[in-house]
Formats: sequence, C-alpha cells, structure tokens
Amino acid sequence: MKKLLMTASLAFFALTGAAQAEGKLSIYHWFEYIPQELLDKFAKQYDVEVTMDTYDSNEALLASLKAGKLGAYDVAVPGDYMVEILGNEGMLDTFEPSELSNFGNIEAQWADVGFDPGRKSSIPYQWGSTSFSVNRDVYSGPIDSLSLIFDPPEELKGKINVLDTAGETLTLASLYLGIPQCSPDKAQLKELNALVQDAKQHWASFGSDVAKDVLVSGDAAAGMIWSGFSAKARSEGANIEYAFPKEGYIVWMDNVVLLKDAPNRENALKFMNFLLEPENAAAVTNYAQYTAGVKGVTPFLDPAVANSPESNPPAGQKGVFVQACPQDVQVLYDAIWTNLKK
Repeated sequence: MKKLLMTASLAFFALTGAAQAEGKLSIYHWFEYIPQELLDKFAKQYDVEVTMDTYDSNEALLASLKAGKLGAYDVAVPGDYMVEILGNEGMLDTFEPSELSNFGNIEAQWADVGFDPGRKSSIPYQWGSTSFSVNRDVYSGPIDSLSLIFDPPEELKGKINVLDTAGETLTLASLYLGIPQCSPDKAQLKELNALVQDAKQHWASFGSDVAKDVLVSGDAAAGMIWSGFSAKARSEGANIEYAFPKEGYIVWMDNVVLLKDAPNRENALKFMNFLLEPENAAAVTNYAQYTAGVKGVTPFLDPAVANSPESNPPAGQKGVFVQACPQDVQVLYDAIWTNLKK
C-alpha cells in the first residue's frame, strides 16, 4: 500500500493584519476534500493559524500515525472502520458532548455508531459510497455487476483504474465472490487471492488520488471510485455512469476525530463544532459532492449536488460498511494486498 502519497502542507492565516493569532490548528486530511474558503473562514472567525497535511487512504493515515506523526496533528478524518482501529490502537482522545455546542446537530442515524459508540472521539464529516464508473463512449453494455472490474469485457480490458486502498478493493472483491469480509477460511482467502491476481492483468493502474482524473482524461475507461469523485468527473465533462452493482457496494462515513496528544485540543474542538454548523457542513458537501451527517443542510445545498445520481442509489440495492478485521485475520488480508501490489 502507499504509505503517504501526498504531504503538501498548506497554511491558512487569519486575516488580522499584524495581530498575533490566538493559536494553531493542525489537520491531517484526505486530499481534495475540504474547500480552502472554509478553512479561511474558520481561521478568520477564531483567529487561528491552520495547517493541513494530506493522505490518500485510511491505511496511509494509520501508517503515518504509527510512524511517529501522532502528537503532530490535532484532528484527522478517517473512515468508519479506521476510527475503530485508531481507537483500539489508543490513538484517539475523547470529549464530552457538552464540549460541542452543536453536538445536537448530528443526524440521529449517525449519533451512536458502532465504530465510536456515543460519539466520544468523533463527529460525522461526510458519507457516500464506493463502487465503479464506466465511460459510456467506450462501453454501452450493462454495468450492474462487479464483473466489470474483476472479469471485464473486452472493451474495458487494460483500461481500468483500481483504488489503491486495501480495505475497499478487497471488500468489493469479496462482495463479487459472495464471501464474508474478514473471513479466516483458507479456501475463501485462496479464492480471493486468485480473483484479484487474475484480474490484475486487466487493470491499467492503481490510483486513489487520480481516480477522477483518469476518467476525465480518458486514460481509463472504467474505474473504482468514490461517489463524489464520480460526480465531479461528470461535472468536468466525462461521459461516465456510476454503478450500483447487484453484488453490493460499499457505504462509508468519514469522521473528524480528536487525536491523542493533540497539541491544540481547544482549537480542535472549535473546528469540530464549526463543522457541525449546517452551513459549513453544506459547504463541504457542495465541494466534495457527498452527503453530510448534519441536520439542516438542505437549504444550503446546490440542487445538482443534492440530486446527484451517485448520491441516490436505487431502492433495494445492498450497501455494506468495510469491517475492521481482528488482527490475526487482518495480517492475512495484508498479505494478499502486498502480493497484489508487487
């Protein structure tokens, strides 16, 4: 897996002339996932200097924190299963709901979640899905199956981009095979390994940060992609269609977490509270084209975003969360992924 593809550091300063900022906030975030204008707004509103480093996968976030970055950042934005892993690793701090005046703005379905019961360390950021999109100028057939990625038709062979994220890629492969996530069964793991190894010959690239761009440029005719990236690609002119395959697709929620040993805990909580304001949550949704887990955002949403086909799956389609595997099982999946990336 990639350890850290992008570490571009961006600083946003409060617009207060020569005045000294009251403090700092250090964010560890996904790439292309928050508008600069919103960071500027927070910096100005609270007179805080904001810095941000970026990563391209949940696994890259975990690897970086394990490698010594814990204590360098105040907040990060992991996916659901990674929140659970970070908590189990002792990498998260906790807070009381009373420390966030906007805590009550969290939508009921996201207020008490299995990966962070009672929301003691996290707040919802955005949620969406992971599936694949297909260029309709290249392939006009049905796109209702994950076979287009793992056993593709001739039109798509050698023209597929796959997300460089072990959790999502292997989960989609498991859905295609109809085997459970986190299976310790040797026969099922052998089948999973054989599937991705055989499919690899038909893939043009592994890339998360480029998943949108290769579809827009035409360098890929199909690719695993996050729902918001697919919507952005369409808005940039790609004639693509997002699939909700019959075998299932991934549903995820990204969350802002308070990291252990956060150097600026008070400003971290201010930032989390700021993101629970409906107008601010909607600003993220309009930019990233996913869905907020915050009440009251609808009046602030761009209609094209609110009505995006990527954000409105057909009734009855199965969406699943990626599971956090027990450590003894996870090492088996890590071995499959490492072998796949050779």
